[in-house]
Amino acid sequence: MIFSRKRAEDGRHARDERAVEGLDSYDDESTPQVPSRGPYDASEAPDDVPRLDLGSLKIPAVPEVEVRVQADPQGVIQQVVLVHGQNALQLGVFAAPRSEGIWDEVREEIRQSLFSDGAAAQEVEGEYGPELHARVRTPDGLTDLRFVGIDGPRWMVRGVYQGAAATDPAAAGPLALCLDGLVVDRGQEAKPVREPLPLRLPREVAEQGTPENPAPGQREA
Repeated sequence: MIFSRKRAEDGRHARDERAVEGLDSYDDESTPQVPSRGPYDASEAPDDVPRLDLGSLKIPAVPEVEVRVQADPQGVIQQVVLVHGQNALQLGVFAAPRSEGIWDEVREEIRQSLFSDGAAAQEVEGEYGPELHARVRTPDGLTDLRFVGIDGPRWMVRGVYQGAAATDPAAAGPLALCLDGLVVDRGQEAKPVREPLPLRLPREVAEQGTPENPAPGQREA
């Protein structure tokens, strides 16, 4: 995994059935089995995988995947983008209520926002459930985007694919492996619904001041 940094001064759905297979199955006096794929809650994640610790998000180390972050001088991260070749995956993680997921509502808001900007979005059933596919106009021309959302226990992960992975999920390759191995550390403190969960640079990275390396053009949704 390559790590780089850019400073900032300049409908509810369940995870794939394979992910929760065995999660609700208990033997007497036993703990639930670990889901076969993530994103994982910190309480259920396998611990045999090296990960980059960004606080609320822990990103698995996958060969040839570059992690690009935009952070302020205090090391607080505003944006996380994973890059592999010409494909990119922008990640966000948000607080959610204990009782239900929020991806259904968030997805509809993204659709309305795209529509207001003159871009139509198509809902498609994807590997994690309903996702949005859209084509937007950027300074570099028309760009395809694919929005995915995964509801977890009191959190939601949102991913935005660009490149060939936006129109062909099979092209996501190592980026999809990163999403499948992602770990969310929600913490126990109360947070407003949809508030971004805090992300910070690892201390050693913040102290050494990694050189700037701008992320590819992104469209925040």
